[in-house]
Amino acid sequence: MKFWLEDSPGKTFHTKLLNKLITDIKDGRLASDSMLPGSRSLAKQLGVNRKTVQLVYEELESQGWLVTKPRCGTFISNILPENELSDKNKQLINNAQKTKAPSKLVENLYQDALSTSTTMATANDGIPDTRLIPYEILARAYRRACISLSRHSSLGYGDPRGTIELRDSIQKMLSNDRFMNCSSEEICIVRGSQMGIYLASRVLDPSKGIIVMERMYYPPARAAFESNGFKVLACELDHNGLSIIALEKILSLHEVVGIYTTPHHQYPTTVCLPMERRLDLLKLSKLHNFVIIEDDYDHEFHYETKPIPPLASLPNSENVVHIGSMSKVFAPGLRLGYVAAHKKFIERAAQEIVLIDRQGNTITEHVLSDLMESGEVKRHIRKTRKQYESRRNFAAREFKRVFGKNISFTLPTGGMALWIDISKTIKGKSIKNLHHKDSTLSTLYNDESTDPTHIRFGFGAISEKEITRSIENLSVILKGS
Repeated sequence: MKFWLEDSPGKTFHTKLLNKLITDIKDGRLASDSMLPGSRSLAKQLGVNRKTVQLVYEELESQGWLVTKPRCGTFISNILPENELSDKNKQLINNAQKTKAPSKLVENLYQDALSTSTTMATANDGIPDTRLIPYEILARAYRRACISLSRHSSLGYGDPRGTIELRDSIQKMLSNDRFMNCSSEEICIVRGSQMGIYLASRVLDPSKGIIVMERMYYPPARAAFESNGFKVLACELDHNGLSIIALEKILSLHEVVGIYTTPHHQYPTTVCLPMERRLDLLKLSKLHNFVIIEDDYDHEFHYETKPIPPLASLPNSENVVHIGSMSKVFAPGLRLGYVAAHKKFIERAAQEIVLIDRQGNTITEHVLSDLMESGEVKRHIRKTRKQYESRRNFAAREFKRVFGKNISFTLPTGGMALWIDISKTIKGKSIKNLHHKDSTLSTLYNDESTDPTHIRFGFGAISEKEITRSIENLSVILKGS
């Protein structure tokens, strides 16, 4: 049995194979009781990791499409999910579940999240190394917080903006490290930067104008804006990041309610927006009265010089919504971030939080505040910043050693990823998918139906030995594509 995945919807292999198998079952190509190829043989046929095929099989079995028979193999189920009910009962259920259909982008993001939830991340696009987390320090802080909060009966409902302790700690950090003049009343705690982006998309009004994003963009951010009714337009980028000239042209043609940007290290291209452009962007924001949603997702990891101050700390920054996260400092699983903006904006965001989950995690917020006040967070940042800088430099040397002049890149001033030009390496070759856990193709970050020219290679989560193996493996994949 052969499988053709090129026409299957989805940007990842996991999604493509999942959708293809379901389609083949519905169309009758895979009949009930027929046996599927073993995970090892199918993985070999498709040129992917066996674990990926196993995950697809397991997911389809949980949904009722497949059945595993011990010592026999994996078979198409006799009773398929869509065939269990009569037509009459199906119609009753369909009428009862009048849900909105997700966009293709949301569906792809969801399937990618499912595929990474049970294994190591398959898309290392610049995530931190969770092996560097100070587990013992965290454990002691959690113990202190649990004892203190229980003794003072402080584990009930609280402020939807977050505990005052953590908001005070973040206010001090933003004031001392990022030169931002804001009060604790102008800060809201969220479950990571993505929640902050989604809240911004809920608070802003799509009837008042469009959202502008950089042409190469962060897909979950775009999905959040589109899900809340916004039309999104792309603004051109150059070697210095967001083009102010291109933005001025958009402003002359459209009513803009906000612009989402990643100025510190542009995602995905890693470029740092120069000070002159930052000041010009802020002037435009004030002149045209649009909101700037500044996603400062990795401010702590800047290696060359001191980080350029964020937009929210500069003149004319009254319209800036500053979003930050502790995910890069510790791990994505910690789920803590913050939004700093005008008090009225924060109040509207907090009102949305009340409707979602009432408030955040009180214990974790007290733990982080404790670690910030004691200086442990700063010590951890200083330690890991040196390690990530070393890994960046090592990865750059290894790319030059393995690929030579067949690739090119500009060494980023910070962050945990490299933006590599692979156009010479793949010249004349067709490459639509890249099955490499530490690299993602440039086509993932835009809507243009063009061939990929770059990859984003994440070096933060892997050691030097792992970097070498990964780059050498990438060379084999690209040369054979």
